[in-house]
Amino acid sequence: MMTTRRHPLLVIVALGFLALTGACSHTDRAQQQVQHGDNNAPGDTIIVQPDSCVTKDGIPAGAQKLIKAYPEMTISYEDNHIIVNGERIPYDDGKKKSFVELLDNSDVEDMFAMAYDITVPQPAYLSDAGRSRCEALFKAMYGHSEAEVARHLVTVDWFGQKLKFTSINGAYRQLKNVEQELQGNTALRSYFAQSSTFYWRKVRGAKRQSAHSYGMTIDINAASSDYWQWANPRKGELDKISYKNRIPMEIVKAFEKHGFIWGGRWYHFDTMHFEYRPELLP
Repeated sequence: MMTTRRHPLLVIVALGFLALTGACSHTDRAQQQVQHGDNNAPGDTIIVQPDSCVTKDGIPAGAQKLIKAYPEMTISYEDNHIIVNGERIPYDDGKKKSFVELLDNSDVEDMFAMAYDITVPQPAYLSDAGRSRCEALFKAMYGHSEAEVARHLVTVDWFGQKLKFTSINGAYRQLKNVEQELQGNTALRSYFAQSSTFYWRKVRGAKRQSAHSYGMTIDINAASSDYWQWANPRKGELDKISYKNRIPMEIVKAFEKHGFIWGGRWYHFDTMHFEYRPELLP
């Protein structure tokens, strides 16, 4: 049996879920314990609050957020399943997961285990809201293959570049809105040079699909950006690392205003990375 000790992330996760659920009362479901390392190894655990805000129709908080965030998509909830374009995707698989398993084997509920916090100057240990993606959900929304995703890509003018971005969920319109909002500030132009978007691939060093595979993610100029593994060589997912960022907050706020989350708000930071995930924004 695991021994649960206090950990700073406990506060982050608990408060984050309170922010998500508001004044909803908790169900009798037990809290989920997510162990930092191997399932059989001793150590601290992260307490992930259950998705306990349920409407009178029995719809959990995460499902409510998805339905609200993507009005152009046919999304519903029924019997512990999210239904997207007729595809039934398990909402909660009921499994206890390590931190790495939350990334590699995320169900829909896991995506909401941590709050996307725009109030702190840098993220707390292992606070990576948005890195957990339910692959089945994203494939149902954006496409199951490179060719299927590519059929929905449109060209977007981006500070002199022509970029491919998905038309699904109106994501390309939101990218255009970001460009229009920042267009007037010529001092920021260098941050957008050599931006990149669609690339069907796996996450480096992992088996899960990259968010770039779905055409709803943009990396801005890498030369002006920072990445956790570049700044912390030889460090792993569970190690303590130092934070670094050179992206102006004016850019970050414009993206967030239009539905994008920023990789600079992750403990495992990726400051060039902006991903269309309106369901996670407060």
